[in-house]
Amino acid sequence: MTTSLIIATYNWPEALELSLMSALNQSLLPDEIIVADDGSTEETKSMVDKYKALSKVPLLHVWHEDEGFRLAKIRNRAIAACSGDYVIQVDGDIIMHPDFVKDHVDFARKGSYVSGSRVNMNEELSKKLQREKTTKVNVFMKGTSNFLNGLHLPFLSRFQEDYRKEDLYYVRGCNMAFWRDDLVTVNGYNEELQGWGREDNEISCRLNNIGDVRRIAKFRAIEFHQYHPECSRNSLSKNDDLLHQTIEEKLTRCEKGLDQYL
Repeated sequence: MTTSLIIATYNWPEALELSLMSALNQSLLPDEIIVADDGSTEETKSMVDKYKALSKVPLLHVWHEDEGFRLAKIRNRAIAACSGDYVIQVDGDIIMHPDFVKDHVDFARKGSYVSGSRVNMNEELSKKLQREKTTKVNVFMKGTSNFLNGLHLPFLSRFQEDYRKEDLYYVRGCNMAFWRDDLVTVNGYNEELQGWGREDNEISCRLNNIGDVRRIAKFRAIEFHQYHPECSRNSLSKNDDLLHQTIEEKLTRCEKGLDQYL
């Protein structure tokens, strides 16, 4: 299968640089990298252009104008631009373990989608890595948390696939992987969800409703999250309502989604 790695970003080139560095340092490179840019300024474009020149695989920059937090929309635009069979999705504040893509590829299975976890870093460690422009980080370093999430033990992951199986909220949009055909079937992300929150839970529920199985990648596909203040939760109540509608009506497609760009 071919793979597309989508990296979502917004106006934080210092963090994006480490994410791109880690993407180009993978033991198994994706077949393409797509930066899904939710309206950043020229500084981010310059950063992407810098790494486009260094990349051994195509590196695309998908951008739209800044009209507020529209992560669902820019992810749909990026998915539409993908050519890979399998879509691996992260955020632009993530540093990926060198085997991140390989782990996702090895773990992939038809009829399922995957959610992974992350190791959080504190502000001091995050700024240090950005200042030194290094992606050399591990869970034993001072300033990391979620210790178990940072242990790379892939042989154990098959015993943890059903971890928190009944918890609909246990997905991480910053570490997910899908078959592109399945994303087309459910019509991608629901763009009615604007502002922070629940876009990953909502698409997860629609994938469940078409019969896909959610599998959790524990002890593999490790990523390190660079510190930032929490986003505004002002839209969370409305987005929760849309999520509950999807659950109660067992929806499999959204009206305003991926098909706008295909």
